[in-house]
Amino acid sequence: MNTPSAALRSEIVASTSALIFAGPDAVKLYAVLALATALRLHARTGIVISRVTTPTRMKTSATAHTGKPYRRGRIGSMHAALDLGELAERLRASIPVTHQENAK
Repeated sequence: MNTPSAALRSEIVASTSALIFAGPDAVKLYAVLALATALRLHARTGIVISRVTTPTRMKTSATAHTGKPYRRGRIGSMHAALDLGELAERLRASIPVTHQENAK
């Protein structure tokens, strides 16, 4: 069925060889999870994932997702990671997960 609402529906498809995030909400979930992981790494160890992705840019992106401003430093990174984790749980609860067997 090619209706506009069907095109915007999100889902997560899991199989033994792949995990597919399909649709705008599922892609947002993936982005939030990746950002939360990078912020958690910075908060715990001080390591940044790349030279381009600075803690300030990550916190700016987190503010765009959550609507809350975050302080500089590792404590701000941990607060942002925790808030993004809560957002990810809410997004994950609203997206259906389909399990598929791999065809041989």
